[in-house]
Amino acid sequence: MGLIVFLIIGGLAGWLAGTIMKGDGFGLVGNIVLGVVGAVVGGMLFDFVGVRTGGFIGSVITATIGAVILLYLGRLLRK
Repeated sequence: MGLIVFLIIGGLAGWLAGTIMKGDGFGLVGNIVLGVVGAVVGGMLFDFVGVRTGGFIGSVITATIGAVILLYLGRLLRK
């Protein structure tokens, strides 16, 4: 059950990040991958600054912020 929730959070966070950054969309698998990697990046960033989040909403926010950062860095590198 935990894996399913993890994938749902990843997909939701990836979709939100793509919407925030005005992307073309990444499809279901792309959104999940972006959200999962974003969760790792967001978790490391939040740990670094000393912010703790919990629960479903906190996880989605953390993953979305991490995914937005990844998309921003990706666009910077592409230029």
